[in-house]
Amino acid sequence: MKKFEFPNQTGFYSGKVRDVYSIKDDLLVMIASDRISAFDVILPHPIPFKGQVLNQIAAYMLNATKDICKNWLLETPAPNVSIGKKCVPFKIEMVVRGNLTGHAWRTYSAGKRILCGVTMPDGMKENDFFPAPIITPSTKASEGHDEDISKEEIIAQGLTTASEWEQISTHALQLFERGKAIAAKRKLVLADTKYEFGKIGNEIYLMDEIHTPDSSRYFEAEGFEERQLKGEKQKQLSKEFVREWLIENNFMGKEGQTVPPMSSEWINAISKRYIELYEKVIGEKFLPQHLSDEETEKRIITALSTNH
Repeated sequence: MKKFEFPNQTGFYSGKVRDVYSIKDDLLVMIASDRISAFDVILPHPIPFKGQVLNQIAAYMLNATKDICKNWLLETPAPNVSIGKKCVPFKIEMVVRGNLTGHAWRTYSAGKRILCGVTMPDGMKENDFFPAPIITPSTKASEGHDEDISKEEIIAQGLTTASEWEQISTHALQLFERGKAIAAKRKLVLADTKYEFGKIGNEIYLMDEIHTPDSSRYFEAEGFEERQLKGEKQKQLSKEFVREWLIENNFMGKEGQTVPPMSSEWINAISKRYIELYEKVIGEKFLPQHLSDEETEKRIITALSTNH
């Protein structure tokens, strides 16, 4: 993907999936690329329309939750582009879990019952619902893996004040409830997700993407209880299928391992899965859009001039 230069640009950062441009000290241009990452490694081939899928789901979900708390998004001038307010981020991710799955299940099945200072009840099976959603925060590492952290450690380390913690944890649980309600209408279960918050002055804002298949795990609601009773695997909507393919091909991001070759059929299959995810989560037909770099740049510059 082309690296742009915008008027009044003050910074550029290329993440695993997004390219982020700072404009003066108050705006961000976030471009969702078609890159795909797993096990903290960017895979060698882009996935057609993945950036558009993620950007449009995030915009939809941010607009559907803005009555709960303010968020950073101002405009989406192109299919894979968002422009919004630049916040000073809290260096933590608020992971909300409604079901015992993923990292929480791995911790639980190893015999531990405390995760990030939160006690998990005995007698649970993988993917069971928690009695009530729990927050298991992690530190936002600039390099390497994020680390589990408790509410008490967050406050002790000055990552938030006690009152900021109360605000963002309340927001996170309210957002999760809204996400669950949206998912339920689509016959889905929002099993877990993450939120990031920041500040502009003294005000707290929701940042980044929310309720996308890259930041969340969805299960098919139909047949969920039957599968739990029979001890069967749940049907997931997330990029877990990419991780599973990598594991089957002996890649988990460890030293000395190489990413298996990705055939054009497999790349197209991943693209198709992302489009299916979009249609399932949003409940609307996906309309692929091809924009040239020139057209994308033009739209961003126009949007920046109206937002400044």
